[in-house]
Amino acid sequence: MILPPFNLPEGIILLITDELGAPGKFLLHRALAQQLKADKTAIILSVSESLARWKALATKSNLNLEQRLNKGSLTFIDALNHIQPNFESPNQALGLDIIFEQIRSRLDQSTDESPLVILDDLASLEWMGFPTISLTRFLRALRALCLKKNATLIILQHILNPEDPQELLRNMLQISTYHLEVRPLSSGRSGTVSGEVALHLGFSAPPNPVKLIPRSAALQYRLTDTGPEFFAKGTSEVVL
Repeated sequence: MILPPFNLPEGIILLITDELGAPGKFLLHRALAQQLKADKTAIILSVSESLARWKALATKSNLNLEQRLNKGSLTFIDALNHIQPNFESPNQALGLDIIFEQIRSRLDQSTDESPLVILDDLASLEWMGFPTISLTRFLRALRALCLKKNATLIILQHILNPEDPQELLRNMLQISTYHLEVRPLSSGRSGTVSGEVALHLGFSAPPNPVKLIPRSAALQYRLTDTGPEFFAKGTSEVVL
């Protein structure tokens, strides 16, 4: 199981959405720490966060990412080193095929039963003007690859306007098994609560899903130096 206290199964396509007032990257770092501490393989495809930043945050979980990179259990791909707009064919983005082949090659080499692929975050490419159709095709190909390899794929997508989901987000919801929704408090910021998380079904959910968490019963969390603490609304009792 991954990402306690949500206890999701491995081998799924998990979409995490967040908003400006409640960044969800802490869930990516939590999932990565859990994976590497179990001596499993992980691949990070990062668009907006540098390797140095990932290394710095990993130290809070007592992880040395440089050692994992040297060992081969972690692969870090900086998307912006490979991708560029295709001005001759506006519906294509150059370099996505190269990234896909890098991920496929690494998964082919992995002997893990359940490797982890983290995609952080395509929203930045969308805001830069990369065509939605190219990003969607890449996502669908990556989903098919991860399902074939029994890899868990976690996608983080930033949302500017929750009431008006963009086409790329709608496409992500269609391919996802589950959707973790990270939101700021409706009452505004709090010194003791950083935000709340709900768990929804994706359009590709299995017949017998895990226990869902609607918005009305969303788990609240606070971020500490050692990681997030989750608790039920109106209480301070830590769930995990």
